[in-house]
Amino acid sequence: PGLSYTWLFNNHTLHLGEDSRRFVSQATGNLYLAKVEPWDVGNYTCAVSSAEAQRCVWGPPTALTLRGDGVMGEYEPKIEVRFPETTHAAKGSSVRLECFALGK
Repeated sequence: PGLSYTWLFNNHTLHLGEDSRRFVSQATGNLYLAKVEPWDVGNYTCAVSSAEAQRCVWGPPTALTLRGDGVMGEYEPKIEVRFPETTHAAKGSSVRLECFALGK
């Protein structure tokens, strides 16, 4: 709780509002790309900050490269659902449910 996640692409803040293909889960910090394009190749770095602790921590850069063989390997098309059977919420509160699909 109280953590905020930001991703950098080649040492520049990744502005997600400019490209609807990318999404950062504020629950897990994961960065999702809907469809990788050649211009997505580069280094990605995650920054986690806490306003309460007044601190920001940077992870190591992770390189994204394109495979030339077109093989997806473990990322062959699949859909995973990991919702609990029941989600409890107080009346008038907000609830966020996330759904993701991986594949080519």
